[in-house]
Amino acid sequence: MKITILQDFLRSGGTERQSILLANAFAAAGHATSLVTFRPGGALAPTISPGVTLRVLQPFDLGLDWFAPGLVGTIRRLAPEVVLCMGRMANCYAGRLQEKFPAINVFATMRTGKPLPRPFRRSLAVVRHIVANSKDARDTLVKDHGVSLQKITVIYNSLVFPAAPEAAAESRSALREQFGATPATTVLLCVAMFRPEKNQRELVEIVAALPAGLDWQLWLAGDGPARSTCERLVAEKKLGERVKFPGFHRDPSPFYRAADLAVHASWSEALSNFLIEAQAHGLPAIAYEAQGIHECFIPGRTGWPIARDDRVAFRAALTRRMTEPPHSRVAAAASARAFARETFDPTLQVTAYLKLFDRLK
Repeated sequence: MKITILQDFLRSGGTERQSILLANAFAAAGHATSLVTFRPGGALAPTISPGVTLRVLQPFDLGLDWFAPGLVGTIRRLAPEVVLCMGRMANCYAGRLQEKFPAINVFATMRTGKPLPRPFRRSLAVVRHIVANSKDARDTLVKDHGVSLQKITVIYNSLVFPAAPEAAAESRSALREQFGATPATTVLLCVAMFRPEKNQRELVEIVAALPAGLDWQLWLAGDGPARSTCERLVAEKKLGERVKFPGFHRDPSPFYRAADLAVHASWSEALSNFLIEAQAHGLPAIAYEAQGIHECFIPGRTGWPIARDDRVAFRAALTRRMTEPPHSRVAAAASARAFARETFDPTLQVTAYLKLFDRLK
């Protein structure tokens, strides 16, 4: 099968990681796979496997996520049987591609809780099929956009970093020591791009008012345009000894192994890659309500959803988790690992995509 994945830019986000995971897996399974990006480069570009054909549309990086010069001609030359559009900008072109190439199965994807641009909404009515990455996303398509259930398939995100549960104790302790965390310190972790919708500033506001006497650190791993404003907020609140900025890491697994709790305040998720990876590494999670959040963990057992903007409830949940008996945290960690590895197994998700493509040929 000839498969093309369409993505605007290979920045360090969750959708981009999923695009590369799928492209690499499709190629490894023997399918002629191409990855078409609007912009050249990006933090994740080096992770594309040699078996994937990369096509870049902009001759040099114009910084325009929406600009896809020569897209129609590129698809004509590649002549795929399937085009899988990933991300909001790629999905804005999905309907046009389906109309231009009626013999190709063009798949839109619903992977965001953000408002959808008009071309994206138009694509939903035109494309052959839509993959939603959560049941919540599927329900949004039906209720808010009038899409028929028969036109939607739910396929969860794949675990990009499904590390073994036997974490190296020495690497865990070394990373904690690097940031000044003792064995008694509760390390709170968020791994995400610094963009306004990821809402890391809210996490800083929450931890700033935690009860005195608690030993904690907040690690905000990642990079992006909103990082500097978050760093200024930390400085204003004099939290520099407590809140750490480890930066972007192509593989954040060591941070999952070194942390104790996953925290998340984003309002735009459809299914959080960060939360499912944290679960796979045994991290219980506390997160604001958003699309798909309940599907990232077992509510009340391995994760605790909090009503959006309820900082008091978020702090209370953090305090309970930080002061609970060790055996409770161990039990939650074991349940989280089992749940994540069964639900978000990359082999299952890749197989589901290929079966869907084959069924609609």
